[in-house]
Amino acid sequence: MNWESYLKSYQSYLKIERGLSKNTIDNYSFDIERLCLFLSQNEIRVSPLVISEETLQQFIYNVSKELNPRSQARIISGLKSFFSYLIFEDFRNDNPMELIETPKTGRKLPDTLAIEEIDSLISAIDLSTNEGERNRAMLETLYGCGLRVSELVSLKISDLFFEEGFVKVTGKGNKQRFVPVGNLTQKFIEIYKNNNRAHLNIQKGFEDTLFLNRRGKQLTRAMIFTIIKDLTVKINLNKNIGPHTLRHSFATHLLENGADLRSIQLMLGHESITTTEIYVHLDRKYLTEVMNTFHPRKG
Repeated sequence: MNWESYLKSYQSYLKIERGLSKNTIDNYSFDIERLCLFLSQNEIRVSPLVISEETLQQFIYNVSKELNPRSQARIISGLKSFFSYLIFEDFRNDNPMELIETPKTGRKLPDTLAIEEIDSLISAIDLSTNEGERNRAMLETLYGCGLRVSELVSLKISDLFFEEGFVKVTGKGNKQRFVPVGNLTQKFIEIYKNNNRAHLNIQKGFEDTLFLNRRGKQLTRAMIFTIIKDLTVKINLNKNIGPHTLRHSFATHLLENGADLRSIQLMLGHESITTTEIYVHLDRKYLTEVMNTFHPRKG
């Protein structure tokens, strides 16, 4: 078997046994394809079963010249996963990536918006346009439910359980979770659904998709970024923000108002609570307030 054969076998494993999404599988595959390109360019003929740590170190050193530490760490993690799979399937006895250190990336603290800034952003939407009610409903859903942009564009009408107060969200790796949805967000979704959406010529296959473009098809992620960027310009908000900023703000505002990390983790769909901690980047002032409020020896 050559690299391509092992890669296809690995992709099947990621899809069938680990249930990962196509995007995630493509990212893992890209790391291995990049390694194959390096081997080809340097005329290194070696199979994945016998490639050495030294060769892999050469590859990592090569990509480090053009990638930041975060991207390097992602490639190293992807390759470690691939060779772990080869061990799992008894193709290899060792992982040549085991001793290769991941560069320290630090914790990149995400931007957040104040509640007033979010209000200004949503108030700037022109409701007289055909897309105005849709855009208001989308931003309210991003902030009100803390969704990823990919989760927003794939949201279905059949995912809305308003009587119970939840929406069903399909997240990374096709994992589903139920997220509470507030009355205000429900109201704006219903207005859009009953007014703007009801008059669209909906294309086949998108009958159940909640948020649609003017042609009656699912919106792209890029379109959501564009809508938010245009609004930031309109209100002169000098911050580099996107859909994820509303998700960060959702988590931060919940925590600042007394929600616990575990609940926020479940709503965001994070596998690890460590990831949630990054989202809710606490400043020292807030930590001091927590200590003074809750510790039995606060004095």
